[in-house]
Amino acid sequence: MAEKKEKIFQFVIVGGGIAGVTCVEQLTSQIPSADVALITAGPHIKAVTNYKQVSKTLEEFDVEEKPSSVLEEKFPNLTVIHSAVKSVHTETHSVETTDGRVFGYEKLCICSGGRPKLLTQKNPYVLGIRDTDSAQEFQKRLCKAKRIVIVGNGGIALELVYEVEGCEVIWAVKDKAIGNTFFDAGAAQFLIPSLEADKPEVAAPCKRTRYTTEEPAPGASQTFTADRSSRGHGSGPTEPGSALGPDWHEGIALRGAQQVSRRVSVEYQCEVEKILTSEELLNSPQQTLRPESGSWPVYIQLTNGKTFGCDFIVSATGVVPNTEPFLHGNNFSVADDGGLQVDDHMMTSEPDVYAAGDVCTACWEHSPLWQQMRLWTQARQMGWYAGRCMAAEALSEPIELDFCFELFSHITKFFNYKVVLLGKFNGQGLGPDQELLLRCTKGQEYVKAVLSGGRMVGAVLIGETDLEETFENLILNQMDLTPYGEELLNPNIDIEDYFD
Repeated sequence: MAEKKEKIFQFVIVGGGIAGVTCVEQLTSQIPSADVALITAGPHIKAVTNYKQVSKTLEEFDVEEKPSSVLEEKFPNLTVIHSAVKSVHTETHSVETTDGRVFGYEKLCICSGGRPKLLTQKNPYVLGIRDTDSAQEFQKRLCKAKRIVIVGNGGIALELVYEVEGCEVIWAVKDKAIGNTFFDAGAAQFLIPSLEADKPEVAAPCKRTRYTTEEPAPGASQTFTADRSSRGHGSGPTEPGSALGPDWHEGIALRGAQQVSRRVSVEYQCEVEKILTSEELLNSPQQTLRPESGSWPVYIQLTNGKTFGCDFIVSATGVVPNTEPFLHGNNFSVADDGGLQVDDHMMTSEPDVYAAGDVCTACWEHSPLWQQMRLWTQARQMGWYAGRCMAAEALSEPIELDFCFELFSHITKFFNYKVVLLGKFNGQGLGPDQELLLRCTKGQEYVKAVLSGGRMVGAVLIGETDLEETFENLILNQMDLTPYGEELLNPNIDIEDYFD
């Protein structure tokens, strides 16, 4: 590439999501005089606000979209470059943007996030939900819909199924229980009644502000219905591109065309066999595919043999790391899940190139209590730590792997319950040597402790349990809990009295 570099920056960060913005903030606070550039496609960035350290490792924060000028005002040495990246040339330490400009870097951090895995490309009846743009499009199409099919079992699918009103929902999950990414069958059963119950009239007002830019058992099923009056919401569109905040459905009225308020049927342990138009269906050799009466714009055939007609299909099956513009012509090591491999200093295999957030895969030897999940908390933690590592390297200072990678922890909300996940909360990789302690009060709380060799290694807390700090301490100090046995979860014993 012969073009002249417009400017050489000490640090260049690609991506205006949580990882990239946190990385910029960290770098500029460590080295205030550093020349930093943030390359981002949209006019807005995602910022962490109302950050609270809840305990040693648990943190809560909101995600807000802000104009990128907010960052430039805060950090005088920061240049925001509004463009997508076309390519990176690691040999010449340069980045080319899609509008033809070339910038040099001393150190680069790639925080380009993930993009939705789509069931199929280019089908007008299949919608992937990842960013605020696709959420608007979803809302627009939902108001005319009588029935939709949601495929996927992660966070977005869980929230959608709970939030959609006035439209029949068929929910196809590949697991034996809902919400498999986050919890087990027991927790799923605890949450399921929420699908039958009336939703609380209006949740607390959403704290996230929005800016607007006008631009572009196998075969088993369960059905839940609830009826109640509609509730209205205002709405505001936002920039294309970056992932949705955890409260993304707040302020978007998710109402369909039917009078029934909520009707959800769950199809378990199945995936999508194929997606057909009504013509393809009629010409299909298998007469078994003949659907129920009436004609739908699109039909979905599931691997459990059932076929459903619907107005459209929502693909909510997770994300793939967004590495595309960076790989060509370079020698990045790529992990099995498609992420850029990073070591315990967030460095990729290419010199002076770091990565953080959904685009990267943590390839150091993990703490036995931590795993990578592509979540908001980890995007923030990785961006923060990558910024520290880049600064430490520039200042020739040593740096240790941050404590947040000792113990997996995440706070979120599902079906209006507070959900806290700690450590190997689903017994990930523990094998047969694990025991589970459970306590469940229907409609109120669900507490699960995962023990291995008599020591607590993980927990799921749903509801206002107030146990997160105690459990976190028990997991971190690896105390032998054998003497307490079942008493550990006895609600009449204040467990904190034991362990302080």
